[in-house]
Amino acid sequence: MEEIDRRIVSLLARDGRMSFTDLAKETGLSVSAVHQRVRRLEKRGVIRGYAALVDYDEIGLPLTAFISIKPIDPAAPDDAPIRLSHISAIEACHSVAGDESYILKVRVASPIALEELLQQIRASANVSTRTTIVLSTPYDYRAPEIEPGLTGDDAER
Repeated sequence: MEEIDRRIVSLLARDGRMSFTDLAKETGLSVSAVHQRVRRLEKRGVIRGYAALVDYDEIGLPLTAFISIKPIDPAAPDDAPIRLSHISAIEACHSVAGDESYILKVRVASPIALEELLQQIRASANVSTRTTIVLSTPYDYRAPEIEPGLTGDDAER
């Protein structure tokens, strides 16, 4: 990836609503050149989308938790993500190394709602759970530092 593309990605990671005009000012390119580069980055999948950052307290989902899951039967198919995909309270599902198979990030309204969600997860995916409740989040949604010259292929080495 070219250095100018890295700069564009870095700027958009910090402010996904930055206009093409502002991107052009920050990068020294023309507005049309920035537009072309952003579209190309989107097509390549470098930029996968844009989202609003939500204040979950304000929408009635103040409790965040991480739920580690592992199958009750280790010989069972590894299909927990598919079995759980219908549960909207699950914000993210990460495959992990270690004792558990996946870690789920969830947001719910209350401890009672969390207890009900845990029952739903266990029943839907036939898994055991271990839950960590988030007390506070000093920072979240931090934009990544994009190192010059590093590509996805380089990062795998």
